[in-house]
Amino acid sequence: MTSWGITDPQLPRYRPARASDESAIASLHADSWRRAYRGLLPDAYLDHDVFADRAALWRQRFGQPDQKLVTVTVVAEGDDGIVGFAYSVADDDPEWGTLLDNLHVRFDAQRLGIATRLVTETARWLQEHATSSGLYLWALEGNMRARRFYDVLGGRVTGHGVFSEGGAPMPCLRYSWSRLDDLAGDGSPA
Repeated sequence: MTSWGITDPQLPRYRPARASDESAIASLHADSWRRAYRGLLPDAYLDHDVFADRAALWRQRFGQPDQKLVTVTVVAEGDDGIVGFAYSVADDDPEWGTLLDNLHVRFDAQRLGIATRLVTETARWLQEHATSSGLYLWALEGNMRARRFYDVLGGRVTGHGVFSEGGAPMPCLRYSWSRLDDLAGDGSPA
């Protein structure tokens, strides 16, 4: 058994999220932010408010979704629960396409190809459900680990913005892919 609870070599399983996943996704999301954004967002926010904020976000996404949006949340599930997820808003922007708003993998399950597969599964779903062919996301400029990952996936930096969650405005970069086909490959780890 690996340290992240997967005993079957065919695992993790990738599937659409269910309402019953809300708490696990919110907890993983908050823990991911605490680890990845330390030194980028205020410590007080990461140590206290981030858990309540992420719980409220996912409660809203599952309990009162915006009926005007087409969204998908794909989870990676191991024997001991959810080890990663990707959340996207289809056709969010007329120029850039679908917004990949969240992509997180549990800390002890990183660097095993799970994030790559989550992007692949998301791109495959979008090929059938979105009208646009592009995908984009925003990454904190100081989050070098994420930026290296998006570079490996072939993302191009196509814009600059400001991320203001947690009370401290932070510079961020828009990464984009013009074709979902480039991301919906065979699903093997990069």
